[in-house]
Order: sequence, then C-alpha cells, then structure tokens
Amino acid sequence: MTWRATLTTALFFAAAPAVSQAQNSHPPAPPFTVKTFEGKTVKLSELRGRSVVLDFWATWCRPCRAAMPHLDNVQKRFGAERLVVIGLSVDEEDVDSDVRRFARDLGVSFRLGMANEKVLDLYGPIRSLPTTFFINRQGEVVRRVKGYIDPETLDSYVLELVNPSPVVQRQP
Repeated sequence: MTWRATLTTALFFAAAPAVSQAQNSHPPAPPFTVKTFEGKTVKLSELRGRSVVLDFWATWCRPCRAAMPHLDNVQKRFGAERLVVIGLSVDEEDVDSDVRRFARDLGVSFRLGMANEKVLDLYGPIRSLPTTFFINRQGEVVRRVKGYIDPETLDSYVLELVNPSPVVQRQP
C-alpha cells in the first residue's frame, strides 16, 4: 500500500479531530527549512517570537480543502507579525505544478509549499490529513490536531497562541 493510500484510509477512520496537548511542558518544535511556492525560504528558527500554525494537507483531501479558507482567514486577521500560517502539501512531488495551481485557484494568501521527506520525518508520522501543529512564540509545539478543525475551534487555538494567558501560581 502506498503512503497516499494509507493516508486516504486513515482519513475515513478519523471521525473527529484528535487533539494532544501537554499539560506542563511543551516539546520544542523540530527545526525545518522549506521553500514556498513563491520561491522563498522559510526557516522555523527565523519565526521565533511569532506564533506558527503548521498545516499538512493534500489536494485530494476534502477536509484539507475545507480548512484552507479558515487558515487563510486567521492569517489575515492576525497578521504576519503575530502569526505565521504555513501549509505544506504532502502530494506527490511529480504533481508539484498541480498543487501550485490548486493553491492559486483557492486564492489563499498564507505561505504554501511542499513537505519534503525531512519535514515529514521530523513531524511525523503524518497518518491523517489534515494534521495541524500549533507552535508558540518560544518555538514549542503546544498542540497537534489530526483532522478537520472547524472555524470556531481554530480561532480559539490561535487565540491561545497569540494571547497566551499568564501562569497563575496557587497560594499554599
């Protein structure tokens, strides 16, 4: 079975998003470097100090297509100084031009590119699409969501990133 068939099968079994979130400490986000469809290089290390939403998607994934306008909306609302949304396609590399055309037809303005093997290894295993990582300003993964995220939930997750609440110390 190919990785695409495996992902397709996994999508059918994902009825609701599965969310994982550490309670006290967050793991560091693995460093990555990717090229956007515009030919620009994006390095996670250069985004330190900004919140990042990293979304793995594919053109053949209906929930991914449905999520793209929501991701675009939060990028526009929060601006690139506070939030960076990056969408990385897991489509086959030989369909690179189809992925670019698909993204252009959707009219999204956030950063898009192709996921390379290194990024997939660092953030994987990616078994369901979309899979979205929420990375705080300190470069830590605070949430990983497998599956479609509705607009209200996406908003709440992004608000947690850009407006983190202070840690409250309990008095003995």
